[in-house]
Amino acid sequence: MCGICGFVDYRNSYPLKEDVIRLMCSKLKHRGPDDEGIYINKGLPRIAFGHRRLSIIDLSSAGHQPMSNENETVWLVLNGEIYNFQELKKNLKIKGHIFKSDTDTETIIHLYEEEGENCVKSLRGMFAFALWDVREEKLFLARDRVGKKPLIYSRSSGVFCFSSEFESLLESGVIKNEINLKSLDYYLGFGYIPAPFTVYNGVFKLPAAHTLTFCKNGIVLKQYWHLDYTPKLEITERDAQDELLRLLREAVKIRLRSDVPLGAFLSGGIDSSTVVALMSKLSNSRVKTFSIGFEDNDYTELKYARNIAKIYDTEHHEFIVKPKTLEILPLLIERYGEPYADSSCVPTYYVSKETRKFVTVALNGDGGDESFAGYERYHAMIIAARLENMPSQVKYLLRGFSGIFPDSIEPKSKLRRLRRFLEGAFLPGYARYAKWVSIFDDTFKKRLYTEDFINRFSSGDSLESIKRFFDNHNSDNILDTLLNVDVHTYLPYDLLVKVDIASMSNSLEARSPFLDHKLMEFAARLPCKYKLKTGIKKYILKKTIKDLVPAENVHRRKMGFGLPIGRWFRQDLMQFLKDVLLSDRSLTRGYFKPEVVRRMVDDHTQARKDYTFQLWSLLMLELWHQRFMD
Repeated sequence: MCGICGFVDYRNSYPLKEDVIRLMCSKLKHRGPDDEGIYINKGLPRIAFGHRRLSIIDLSSAGHQPMSNENETVWLVLNGEIYNFQELKKNLKIKGHIFKSDTDTETIIHLYEEEGENCVKSLRGMFAFALWDVREEKLFLARDRVGKKPLIYSRSSGVFCFSSEFESLLESGVIKNEINLKSLDYYLGFGYIPAPFTVYNGVFKLPAAHTLTFCKNGIVLKQYWHLDYTPKLEITERDAQDELLRLLREAVKIRLRSDVPLGAFLSGGIDSSTVVALMSKLSNSRVKTFSIGFEDNDYTELKYARNIAKIYDTEHHEFIVKPKTLEILPLLIERYGEPYADSSCVPTYYVSKETRKFVTVALNGDGGDESFAGYERYHAMIIAARLENMPSQVKYLLRGFSGIFPDSIEPKSKLRRLRRFLEGAFLPGYARYAKWVSIFDDTFKKRLYTEDFINRFSSGDSLESIKRFFDNHNSDNILDTLLNVDVHTYLPYDLLVKVDIASMSNSLEARSPFLDHKLMEFAARLPCKYKLKTGIKKYILKKTIKDLVPAENVHRRKMGFGLPIGRWFRQDLMQFLKDVLLSDRSLTRGYFKPEVVRRMVDDHTQARKDYTFQLWSLLMLELWHQRFMD
């Protein structure tokens, strides 16, 4: 697990200096504290690759990057882990390739020599890499299937530049600090900026499951993988359980390959509990587990994590997050590099920090919800779809009925959830989904945005990033559509960004068995009734692991991993919130109507309304401005 960066210049238009690539590398030191390497070609085209290494496989100097083949016609920098590299290496040796290390990095080099750009299809793991082909004078970038590892790039003034993180890319000197206002609109809608966009004009994210080839003729983007939800497997429930358990065991087993100590994040939920259970059965030593909690009982899951730790006799560690822990926000703002509004990045950072004291690699349960239908919104969408056939008069009455429910200040209030359901239940499918996952929906944006802000970007369809995955999907089942939407949006650009930055900020590698692409492919083609059955979410997964995870952990309401930030804003953090959002520089940026922001802060802190998610997203945006734009 590492950090990578570099640039290519075909026109001799960039002052190529070694200290620039070293400065870019220095901003990635937290991703790779064990080693630094650079490769520079000062001829034309001018090339510079930089690498920071976190040693996981083959701890010797043979794993130093940038790495080349025997005659230095292929150079590579890799961020990630290829779990099947030993099997690939064996086959490559049979074909005559000579290896000088026992690394997955070198395996990719020889695989590229054998298969060219199609080499990515043979890789099983998480990765972002850059490869320079000397003979063909082309740069080849690739990102893993679900977007575990980040890769951002820019092409400006004839120079192509890339990096694992924004702060490193900005040190290249070729990026202009110009905000993409449409990206801000996406951010305020969903709390993240979807690929290929970033907060900066001219800077892009390489989408998950894509490759990019850059040569003197230009850029070519290709998608090399997607999930097929059809045709459905004709399989009995018993056989589905057996195959699912086999794939889960395999996915965990290959992620235990490491030359450094491993552990696991343990929330006590179904997914992380399953991973810990299988680790305990597959490991020769006692598993180390790590949990995070809060003093607020409505948000903490520690008792469920302790239950699993006790059953499997793990070496268990816990950390309690308190309001003062938000002192870490300036660092997180810097590391995420663009506005990012998932507050669970804070506890994820701290559990990573505690975990890194004991191990270098941690397995987690990410991805289970998106494959096996773990979110309540899936069931809600199905119920709403059934209501579409109701008479229009009844729909009208129900929609109006939502207004009589009190607007509770408690985010987990049942009445609040019912009101939110009725507000979106009769919208078109994609708009309904967006209504339920949005921080600021279009109605709220119209109240909040200034006319000048609206006029400065092309409004278009603010839901396009979601709508296109509703429209371009080959299954006629609403559940398949929803799972596909989340695999392409929420999973890669919220959840996986959160874990990558939070863990790598602490030089910790996070591995996700549920995101094994073979497991995901099997899950996608399972009949929908095996995922969501009579209101039971993750039906087939729960049946499969019933002998591994106790019923108390399996059959409980999903809690999530968010902070009790709404209560903190009314107590310990009230003054901090006001100092940031109601400051002159915040209110005069020109995006938002000052009176609306003041009213939101006042209504929330006085417990008249709950604006937890909205205020947090505005807070993160303002802190990002102060760090990167002011």
